Amino acid sequence: MGLFDSLEKKFDELKKDIGFGGSKQPQQGYPGAQQQSYYPPPQGQYPPPPQQWGPPPPQGQHPGSPPPNPPQPQQQPQSGNPTDYWVPTLHASRAVSEDWDQKIGNGDNGWGNNELQHYTSSNDNSFYTPNNKLVLRAVSNPSDPNPATRYTSARLVSRQRLDRPRGCLTATINNPSAPGIWPAFWLLPSEPFGWPHEGEVDVGESWNADPTNHTCLHWGHFTPQDNDKHRVVDTPIPDLGRRAVKYEFAWDQDDASGRGRYLWWIDGRPVMKCEIPKGFRRMKEWTVLLNIAMGGNVCQGKTPPQGTFEMVVHELRLSGECDGGWGRFEGSWWQAPEGRRM
Repeated sequence: MGLFDSLEKKFDELKKDIGFGGSKQPQQGYPGAQQQSYYPPPQGQYPPPPQQWGPPPPQGQHPGSPPPNPPQPQQQPQSGNPTDYWVPTLHASRAVSEDWDQKIGNGDNGWGNNELQHYTSSNDNSFYTPNNKLVLRAVSNPSDPNPATRYTSARLVSRQRLDRPRGCLTATINNPSAPGIWPAFWLLPSEPFGWPHEGEVDVGESWNADPTNHTCLHWGHFTPQDNDKHRVVDTPIPDLGRRAVKYEFAWDQDDASGRGRYLWWIDGRPVMKCEIPKGFRRMKEWTVLLNIAMGGNVCQGKTPPQGTFEMVVHELRLSGECDGGWGRFEGSWWQAPEGRRM
């Protein structure tokens, strides 16, 4: 079967799953995408992280013992970009809720995609580490009779907005990779918002242990009537589940008219560009999302095996310009492909 026929078949299957009417919940998946040629970066770009991150140790080891002194934050690594205006301190001395709204529950119709996970605010599912990492942990226990605890995970929405009509979002992330696991690093307008017409931007997204990143822009439902309201590019990353990947997303918008441009990079290479669609919310009102979904339509019914699956965020920042400045943006604009229309 040819690539086009395979994508069309996948598109038809997804339409059957979610119906032509779309969903009230923001969706992160799509049936097909333009493939982007990709070459792995030089070896040793990022040091390999430990295989497993543990939550902070319990306080007070013995009855009557005084609580230990709180850990002192280590100095955050310097990004080298003097225009940074939001660099959250990823340290165990701080609560995740200081920087993030931790979503709770299973949403409407499994967050619009028949997903299995229940999101929690528990330290079991999201926490900062003493060595400056943010960890999101999905826990799969298929034999648990309680559906609310059988699959648990984290969905974090930044309290910080983009705040500016032009800027850049940068993150360096290790993503989990397994059947039925769907990690995502993306953006939505601040709540309340109208999905999908006010927009969705997907920066880092993969599923079902497929070593491919899906860069996406959505402002329509998955229906024939809205088939021109999606832009997608698939970027193969053979070692995606074994190393940290640097993601960058830059926006440049005229605040009065709303017109402007988007540009995405992976490990410093431009992978997709797009003009901002009409009707999108002004970018300064958008927020950053991190989550690990489990099962559902996009995972094509696959469920994760017993175990834990972690997204480890090594770096996260908002800057007034991308590393290399707006001159780099202009140069990358002419190199990057436009996403495939659906």
